[in-house]
Amino acid sequence: MPLYEHVFISRQDLSNTQAEGLIEHFSAVLADNGGKVLENEYWGVKTMAYKINKNRKGHYAYLRTDAPAPAVQEMERLMRLHDDVMRVLTIKVDKHDEGPSVQMQKRDERSDRGDRGDRGDRGPREDRGPRR
Repeated sequence: MPLYEHVFISRQDLSNTQAEGLIEHFSAVLADNGGKVLENEYWGVKTMAYKINKNRKGHYAYLRTDAPAPAVQEMERLMRLHDDVMRVLTIKVDKHDEGPSVQMQKRDERSDRGDRGDRGDRGPREDRGPRR
C-alpha cells in the first residue's frame, strides 16, 4: 500500500485531550477503510504565520500512514467537514523516515544548516562592492 504523511491543524480553543482525540478519531476512520496508522505525533499548540478563521494558534498533529488511496480520500473528506479541523496537508512519500519527525527533535540533534564551506573566503563588506 502507498505511504502517506498527514499534518492537520485544529482550533486553538480545544483542550489537549480533545486535540489528541481527533488523532484517534481519524486513525479509526483510516483503519475502518483498510489502512493503518504507523505512527502519530501531537506537536502541541503552535503560533501560525497568519490567521485562519480568526485563530492565531492551532493544535498541530502528524500521522504516518500506510493506506489505500480511497481510505486517505475518505479521511481527508471527513477532516474537511469537521468543524474543529482548520487545515489538512497530505503528502505521498516513498518511505517513512526512522525516528521522530523534525518537529519533535531537539534543536541540537538536527543537522539543518550543515557545513557552510561552500561560500568561499568572504572578506569585509566594503571589499564586495556597494550594498543595494
